Amino acid sequence: MPSYTVTVATGSQWFAGTDDYVYLTLQGTAGCSERHLLDKPFYNDFERGAVDSYDVIVEEDLGEIQLIKIEKRKYWYQDDWYLKYITVKTPVGDYLEFPCYRWITDEKEVVLRDG
Repeated sequence: MPSYTVTVATGSQWFAGTDDYVYLTLQGTAGCSERHLLDKPFYNDFERGAVDSYDVIVEEDLGEIQLIKIEKRKYWYQDDWYLKYITVKTPVGDYLEFPCYRWITDEKEVVLRDG
């Protein structure tokens, strides 16, 4: 089963971090992954200035990654998040960067393309 390493960079502005749930979906030329919750047990994810990495395991190869979808869902109270960028390391060792550099507010889905 192919594994992708996803690295998420949160901005360093005041209140840039979030405690909300963050989900990721990878979209490739050969298919789409399931929606994955990005969370490490007993770790405070997406803190201000943090760069966090996650392994995303998929059923079959997705081909060339074209875009990623990020979903932010409320955990306790509405919490804005400043997402700088996301990098994806493919199973063959290629690195792709998906720049964002904006605030993600409310409960919404954001689509990022390779930059």
